[in-house]
Amino acid sequence: MMQNSQIKVSPDLQQFIDKFEPSKFKLMSGGIEIRGINDMQRNIAQAREIIERLKLRLIVSHNAEMLSYRGFEVTNL
Repeated sequence: MMQNSQIKVSPDLQQFIDKFEPSKFKLMSGGIEIRGINDMQRNIAQAREIIERLKLRLIVSHNAEMLSYRGFEVTNL
């Protein structure tokens, strides 16, 4: 995975990426954006379950705009 040197991935976020194994994601300043999801509800539920189970300081966010590219965000709290 190529990383932009300006963006630091928090340990919690790295743990999430390792468990969720998204096929496509984009690093953002506060987290990641996961794109190209087919089953949105199932994937969002799975992401929330991983965060809860591992007690990660992350939050899943999703809005109507993200639906257009079948994506959601996972960001640091």
